[in-house]
Amino acid sequence: LTPIFEEHISTTAKVVTDKWRGYAPLMKDYNIEQKYSAGGKNFKEMHIVIMQLKSWLRAIPTHVSKWHVQRYFDEFCFRINRSQFKETIFHKTIERMVAKKPIYQQVIKQHVSV
Repeated sequence: LTPIFEEHISTTAKVVTDKWRGYAPLMKDYNIEQKYSAGGKNFKEMHIVIMQLKSWLRAIPTHVSKWHVQRYFDEFCFRINRSQFKETIFHKTIERMVAKKPIYQQVIKQHVSV
């Protein structure tokens, strides 16, 4: 979490989190207030995403570079977006296909034969 905080959160910002222990190392440098989450009763959808993120973070090796942390986070965002917006995947694919110029078989053959 440290690289994410360093990159995106000011040390003067007030950060309200749940009581997850993963925030403890950051408390000496950041203004973190921890509150019980009441089992996610408030903001249920947000709690689900946060729990998925925490689970994802636990699977990441603890000492990785900022570059790798960002890649892990990018993958998490991709997966969570895919899981939450399944009904729009087909629609988005069609939109992208219509917005681009068609690629003809002859052009594909030229690229493959190179």
